[in-house]
Amino acid sequence: MKEKYLNLFTDYGFKRLFGEEDSKDNLIAFLNTLLPQKHQIQALNFTHNEKLGATQLDRRAVFDLNCTSPSGEHFIVEIQKAKQKFFKDRSVYYASFPIQQQAERGNDWDFELDAVYTIGILDFEFDEDKSAGNKDVVHTVQLKNQHNQVFYDKCMFIYLTMPNFTKTEDELDTDQDKWLFLFKNLHKLHDIPRRLQQQIFLRIFEKASIAKFTPTERQTYEASLKYYRDMKNVIDTHVEEAEIRGEERGIAKGREEGRIQEKLEIAKTLIRKGFDNDMIVELTDLPSDQIQSLRK
Repeated sequence: MKEKYLNLFTDYGFKRLFGEEDSKDNLIAFLNTLLPQKHQIQALNFTHNEKLGATQLDRRAVFDLNCTSPSGEHFIVEIQKAKQKFFKDRSVYYASFPIQQQAERGNDWDFELDAVYTIGILDFEFDEDKSAGNKDVVHTVQLKNQHNQVFYDKCMFIYLTMPNFTKTEDELDTDQDKWLFLFKNLHKLHDIPRRLQQQIFLRIFEKASIAKFTPTERQTYEASLKYYRDMKNVIDTHVEEAEIRGEERGIAKGREEGRIQEKLEIAKTLIRKGFDNDMIVELTDLPSDQIQSLRK
């Protein structure tokens, strides 16, 4: 492999550096650069990352990372590797699980909830931001009233638009800058940047060094990297082609038909690449029975 360090947008890379017991300090340090002072984290507990609906027919939710702090806050952390049209809807849906599951049985519960944070690390830009020329990297979203005052401060969505992060090593002023630089550039680096020679980052470089992987770890990572590259290439290519077709049509009906056809073509390509139905449903938002019919 050409890279010296692993790619943090692969499932294996992200889980290795942030989702294992001995990686909790990495996750805590990273999250604390995004969270308000009142919810700074001292410790975390990983919880089951698959949440089932109220009935067997309800759609499940599978989080990349799901954890809680000893004081009760819930944190969902998602890496989104390829553009997904309804990612905002998906993140709101995901946030509903830890909210509902705080309900206590009986009549004495007073509905007091612990805070829920959903963090999305995105390898793409939202269409509305791109069209508006919005180049913000960190998007912090809360429920506000008509006077732009926070109505409810216990549910927050933080989206990191990584394509908009363009700072060089010499421009890294804050810890948040350093983490964002690491997410975007770790797999491109051959030496540890001077501004990242702090203990926590040195531990990350140590654990991310591909040369120190066991043969099994290396094989698992290479499979994860291939999966990431295949998926991103399929999604990005089809989205770009669909946008061009939509511009050429220029009419609402044509755009809607184009979106449906785009999803079907993406699904067909992902089937050929060996992706399972659950992942294709998540990426295309097509019904599972429709995907199954494409396999016949």
